[in-house]
Amino acid sequence: MDYQVLLSPEIQEFIIEKTGQDGAKLALSKNPFPEVDFKILLNQIAARTKSKTKLPTWFECKNCIYPSKISMEQTSSEITALYKSELIDGNSLIDLSGGFGVDDYYFSKKVTQVIHCEMDAELSSIVNHNFEQLQRNNIICIAGDSTATLENLNQKFDWIYVDPSRRNETKGKVFMLQDCLPNVPGLQEFYFQFASKILIKTAPLLDITAGLNELQNVKTIHIVAVENEVKELLWEIHQGYIGSITINTINFNKYKRETFQFQCNSDSDYNLGLPKKYLYEPNSAILKSGGFKEVATQFLLDKLHQHSHLYTSDYLIDFPGRVFEISTTIPYSNKEMALHFENKKVNITLRNFPDTVDNLRKKWKIKEGGNQYSFFTTDLNNNKIVLICTKINTP
Repeated sequence: MDYQVLLSPEIQEFIIEKTGQDGAKLALSKNPFPEVDFKILLNQIAARTKSKTKLPTWFECKNCIYPSKISMEQTSSEITALYKSELIDGNSLIDLSGGFGVDDYYFSKKVTQVIHCEMDAELSSIVNHNFEQLQRNNIICIAGDSTATLENLNQKFDWIYVDPSRRNETKGKVFMLQDCLPNVPGLQEFYFQFASKILIKTAPLLDITAGLNELQNVKTIHIVAVENEVKELLWEIHQGYIGSITINTINFNKYKRETFQFQCNSDSDYNLGLPKKYLYEPNSAILKSGGFKEVATQFLLDKLHQHSHLYTSDYLIDFPGRVFEISTTIPYSNKEMALHFENKKVNITLRNFPDTVDNLRKKWKIKEGGNQYSFFTTDLNNNKIVLICTKINTP
C-alpha cells in the first residue's frame, strides 16, 4: 500500500480523533474512507494510542506514520533508547536492524551520522518519512540486507548497533544468539572489519551465561528495567577486549534511576543473618543479573539464605528495590498461619519457598490486597518462615 494516502488531512484528523478509543468497537463501525483498508486505519489508531506513553515524541509529531503491530511491540521505548544513546560516542553508527528507528533517533543526537538498515522496504520508507517529520536530517535509511549494506558501504564506523531477532519461536524459553537473525556470534569478526565497538540489544529472555559463552570481547552488560520490569539486555563488545566484565543494572521508576554495578564472577564475601528490623528486595534488573553476593557486600547487608535473595539490616538505607519494615517473623506452621492470615488481605511474595502464591491463598484463605506485605521464605537455618511487613515508600 502507498502509505502516503494516510497523510491526507481528513484521515489524519480521523486518526487523531479516534486515538484512545476501544479498537474492538471501532472495528464494528463503518469505514469512512473506503479507499483505505480499514484494518490499516485501525492499526494506525491503535499504534498512536500506544505511542502516547511509549513514544511521546512520535505521538506529538504531526503526520507520523506507524508500522505494523509487531513492529510497535518490538520497538524500544523512548526511555530505553535514551539510555542506549548515553553509551555511544564518536561520529558514526550503523544500525543493522533498524526497525521503527526509535534507537536511531536518539543515537542521531550523539553522533554525526547514523545509518538505519532495514530488510523490510516498506518499513524503511515509513521510518525515513518519520525522520523527516522529526527533523532528524543526519540519519540515512537503507533498505536491504545489513551484511550486504556493510560490504557495499565499505566504511569504518565508530559503532555497530544490532538487535537480532529470533528466527524460531518454537524453541521454547531457551534460545541462543546463533539462532537469531543476524547471527551475531557468527558474524562478529566480520563486523570488526567495519567497527571496533558493537552494541547488541537482546530480549531479557536470553540467559547471561549463555550469551557470554557465545560472544567474544564483552566489556559491559547493561540490564535495563522500566518500572521493575526488565526490558532489554545490552552487550558492549570492544575489539580485542579481554578484561573483566562489568554488569550495570538500571531500573527506571517514577521517581529516579536505580543503578547497581559489579564485576562479573567477582568473589565477594557476605554474611548470612536472621531477619532484623528492615527487609530489602532487589529490583528485577538486579535479580536478572545474578549479583546476589555483591548486593550484600556493597550495601553491608545480611542475606537471609544463600538462595533466598532477600536482605536485612537494623538500619534503613537507600536501596535499589523495595524496602520494608519487618513487624513480625513467624515460623511457617498451621497455628501461626491461621492466627495471622486466615480471611485477611495480604500481599504475598515468595522467595526460596516450596509453594505457589495461589496455593497459599487457597490453603489459608488469604485475600488479595491490603497494606500488609508478607514474604514466605527460608532462613539461614533452612527453616520456612514468614515475614510480616509494612512497605516503606522511598522516593
